Amino acid sequence: MADDLLTVADFLADKLDVADVEVSDLLNDAPFFAGLPVVESSNGTTHKYPKETGAPVVGFRAENAGRDLDHSEDGLVTVNLKILDFSWGVDKAVADAWMRGGPEALIAREGRRHIRAAMYKGEEQYIQGTDAEASGFSGFADATGLDALADEMVLDAGGTGSNIFTSVYAVREGEDDVVGVVNGEGDGMMLGETIVQSFTDGSGKSYPAYYTPGCTWLGLQIGGARSVGRIANLNDTDAPLTDDLIYQLLELFPSSRQPTKLLMNRQSLRQLRASRTATNVTGAPAPRPTEVDGIPIQSVESISKIEAALS
Repeated sequence: MADDLLTVADFLADKLDVADVEVSDLLNDAPFFAGLPVVESSNGTTHKYPKETGAPVVGFRAENAGRDLDHSEDGLVTVNLKILDFSWGVDKAVADAWMRGGPEALIAREGRRHIRAAMYKGEEQYIQGTDAEASGFSGFADATGLDALADEMVLDAGGTGSNIFTSVYAVREGEDDVVGVVNGEGDGMMLGETIVQSFTDGSGKSYPAYYTPGCTWLGLQIGGARSVGRIANLNDTDAPLTDDLIYQLLELFPSSRQPTKLLMNRQSLRQLRASRTATNVTGAPAPRPTEVDGIPIQSVESISKIEAALS
């Protein structure tokens, strides 16, 4: 039976005391982030895990003849978690005058919007890494093994131009592969009590507001060297996404450890549909792509269409 790991949505449902369906609706703008399994860090705001870097040498031997023994090799990977802050405040006078449910309703509405924005920011960091926000953690785009055309798990689509590129990622989710990481000491999702606090406006003058602190320590574990693959240098002029490119990407994964998800933006999804329409013998438009060889496609807003060319 496959591991049934917690997700960020589970943490939020527990913290906010709301129904799962409400949290699921709330996180629709960040579907990859909402559904990615998460694990607790190994040591507070730092997460360390071993990664096999060398297999032991084995072989046949003749009767009554020995052979040299060998051992596997491991490297230690360190992930430094970063603070994702979604604290919010509302003017006390405005909240107290709120007619549709009073101050609690306005505070809750603003909180939902902050949390939705935070989930999108987290997904953007997972995929774009420090290209999304320099003070955040490393994501797919700037991870070692995915940030250069010479890397084994990177496929070059061959597009030309400048800052008009995008990528498609094949991701293998799971505890030994790609998972989100939250602080394993204390409260993984820190949502404090709403209090009245003095805020300062742009001119330095103060006013009372309802303030709710909210944040989490967050990071990304990419597991092994073949946990994620990338098609880079796709564009909308001379390097569109096709099934042929996707199958070349899938070929980079071991047969027994294929990816569990394909991540792409709406531009790549449209291109894939167009490529299928062009090869359709009936001439009918192809349906919206949902999978490739049983691997589901997840369309996300957080993959940029203006990446610099990967070299």
